[in-house]
Amino acid sequence: MRKVLVANRGEIALRVIRACRELGLGSVAVYSTADEQALHVRVADEAVCIGPPHARESYLDGGAVLRAAREAGADAVHPGYGFLAENARFAAACRAAGLVFVGPAPELIEEMGDKAKARRRARDAGVPTVPGTDELASVDEALESAAAIGYPVMVKAVAGGGGRGIRTASEPDELRSVVVDAAREAEAAFGDGSFYLERLLPDARHVEVQVLGDEHGNMIHLYERECSLQRRRQKVLEEAPSPVLDSAAREAIAADALRLARAVGYTGAGTLEFLLDRAGSFHFIEMNTRIQVEHPVTEMVVGVDIVKEQLRVAAGERLGVVQDEVAVRGAAIEFRINAEDPERRFLPSPGEITALELPGGPGVRVDTAVFAGYRIPPFYDSLIAKLIVWDRTREEAMARGERALSELRIEGVKTTVPLHLGLLSDGLFRAGDYHVDFLESKLGH
Repeated sequence: MRKVLVANRGEIALRVIRACRELGLGSVAVYSTADEQALHVRVADEAVCIGPPHARESYLDGGAVLRAAREAGADAVHPGYGFLAENARFAAACRAAGLVFVGPAPELIEEMGDKAKARRRARDAGVPTVPGTDELASVDEALESAAAIGYPVMVKAVAGGGGRGIRTASEPDELRSVVVDAAREAEAAFGDGSFYLERLLPDARHVEVQVLGDEHGNMIHLYERECSLQRRRQKVLEEAPSPVLDSAAREAIAADALRLARAVGYTGAGTLEFLLDRAGSFHFIEMNTRIQVEHPVTEMVVGVDIVKEQLRVAAGERLGVVQDEVAVRGAAIEFRINAEDPERRFLPSPGEITALELPGGPGVRVDTAVFAGYRIPPFYDSLIAKLIVWDRTREEAMARGERALSELRIEGVKTTVPLHLGLLSDGLFRAGDYHVDFLESKLGH
């Protein structure tokens, strides 16, 4: 590998470009006409326009991305997260074109991206799953299965992600309706309307484990992160380590994650997601076969550069770290800063950033691609920055987070900074006493 095309935009594109530069690799940015002045375009060694603003005509156009790679002479493609990151057909097209895809093999993306198949692989590996079904084909099958599982149930898209294609039902008539809605949303978002059922676990926590594997049989975990603070099934804030796990539970969930990752022969960076129920039991729910938005919160506590490890593995090298070197040190919190208006039900707030001041000091990291004068386009996700703080204890990390958020100044658009400041003053959050429905209940919608 000598030159990597980054098939993404915004802060994750910039993150990958910086890792490439530190490893001595050339970088190629791609951009839509709406992103011509974007920071990732300016920082990369080269940049290629791949189409008009709408993602389907640019960032989701695999053919345009491959043409850009050929034009720039790239020999590898890093997909970042979102867009084409978990598209098995695109990964296969990269391989067919002689390009290294920075991620697992297309076959693994397809298998583990199919939530029902992933559940079966987990069961086969002895990893506990949420009571549920394999893929279903009709409303009648759903009704029969729900009666056996027990209500309430979740209807989940087989090809889902990002919280889309998920509905809940408390009784049969409601299930009839939500199956249709979930299938329609999944078909529109992923081109696949198939679904399965899981029992809804009340007051569950969302805990996930980061893993890394290489082609030489090495597999490690980087422990867990807590991702239970969600709104409309989209993560808002993450922290590592989880505030409720003791050392025995921490080692147990990490062992389950490694068991499944080894069973499927995983390579690259991946994340195994679990629900922790009120009784303290873990249940596997799905695997993400890509880098995740929240990877920095793990990097801050274990000191491993996950993106560099992705690139090393893709180049055929061994992992640069072994399990015995991985230890959790201190506590970190990641605040997702979105261009949304909390006072107007979090409506997107595109527009020009007229002033920007970023916080600094010990233990403060800001991953962003925005700048004063940057105009946030209305075509993409509203995430504009990630503020990550670290300190020796969770209490100290919260204090550092409050200080850093108070220093962050973004003018011209509305942001979710007030939401985060409110969370830091909430007694239940400060006690670590929250679950996946906590934020929705707090907000009242």
